[in-house]
Amino acid sequence: MTTTERPAPGPALPFFVYGTLRPGGTYHDPYLRGSTSAEEPGRLVGAVLYEGPGYPYAVATPDTRTVHGELITARPAAYARVLAALDRLEEFTVPGDPGNLYERVVRAVHRADGTTVSAWVYLAAPHVEARLLATGTLVTSGDWRAAEAAGAPRVPDGPRTP
Repeated sequence: MTTTERPAPGPALPFFVYGTLRPGGTYHDPYLRGSTSAEEPGRLVGAVLYEGPGYPYAVATPDTRTVHGELITARPAAYARVLAALDRLEEFTVPGDPGNLYERVVRAVHRADGTTVSAWVYLAAPHVEARLLATGTLVTSGDWRAAEAAGAPRVPDGPRTP
């Protein structure tokens, strides 16, 4: 498969969004408005957020740190269009492509009522993750919207050793 071919979309899962695609965020209306059947709070356990250039990156962790966001369910008639648009926005082509900015992966996301659902999540691609782990600035609250609204301190997350 070349990088211009699209992977099969896989199951029609909801999307877990944690940055500019959240309701009220810069990209929510242009990409999602009128295309969703549900938008509800969610939490991704085992991940952290890092600052990006105007948007965050989520990075998986082996612990219980949490990223806060929303579960977005696309209307069935809009699903393929939403998936393709989000893949383009997040600069995801095919799994493992070295040009990807994010990787689209399936993760368990917790709803406000405590139930868990499988959802698509865009995590930082490996080359981006490596840079973030070495020199990135961690969003300590795990909540991009709250950190942005409050001007909350975010601290550099220095180099880590495995």
